[in-house]
Order: sequence, then structure tokens, then C-alpha cells
Amino acid sequence: MATLLKDFATSVVAVVEPETAALLAAQIMRRHHLGALVVVDAQDKSRPVGIVTDRDLVLELMAEGLDPAVFTAGDIMSVNLVLAHPDMDALEAVQLMHAHQLRRLVIADEAGRLTGIVSLEDIIELLARELGSLAGGLANARDRETNPRV
Repeated sequence: MATLLKDFATSVVAVVEPETAALLAAQIMRRHHLGALVVVDAQDKSRPVGIVTDRDLVLELMAEGLDPAVFTAGDIMSVNLVLAHPDMDALEAVQLMHAHQLRRLVIADEAGRLTGIVSLEDIIELLARELGSLAGGLANARDRETNPRV
């Protein structure tokens, strides 16, 4: 049976509005040990409009010597947001991430409302658990084969 994103993705997502200062966004990431914040519409806070990553902060601001207190999340966010659906299979999500060279997918329902986020690390953890389960099953099968039949 397929594993759906809604079964393992993070459903509590840290969000900011486009006008949030980039410095505050960085502080939120540090406080909560996050690598990304979903940027939501200022009026409809359930609708994702972009994503800001720690990489965006470094490459767009810090490496350029720009003041993060002057720029906003909206100034540096990725706006070509690739959305996943909560009922998407994990392997479909992997393919989508690969096709768009992403480390994270924002998850939204049919109405475009934010429902979660899934990271490459989440996918790796899922695959590791599945491989561990498969390895355990193989070990049990091997044990059955070596036990004498009665």
C-alpha cells in the first residue's frame, strides 16, 4: 500500500507574511531549528505564496552584504512554488522534488490551503523505516528456511 504525504509530512508549519523582515524570519528559523518558512498571503493566511529558506537568506542577503533588517521575506522568497497534494504518494513526491530540484515541498489541499510541508529528510526517514522493515522480514524468512521442518 502506498504511503501518502498526509500520513507522514509535517502538518504544523511555521509561516510568515511577505512583509515580515528577513531578519525576523532568520530569527524564527533559528529559534525553532528550521531550514524554511512558508510565506502566506497577508489576507488569507492559509494560502501559501512562497517559501524562504536558510539558503535564500545566505545567498540573497548575507553573501551580498545586504542588511536583513531592511529586506522582507517577500523580497527573497521563492515564488515559483511547487505544491504537493496531501494524497500524493511519497514516491510521486520524490519524483516531483527531483524534477524541480527541491529539498522541500509545500503541501496544499484542493482549495489551495496550506496543510503541511515535507522535506527530503522526511522522505529519507520514511525510506529508512521501510528498508528496515524489509530487512527484518528478510531475516525472519531466512530463519524460517533454516529451521528444520517437522
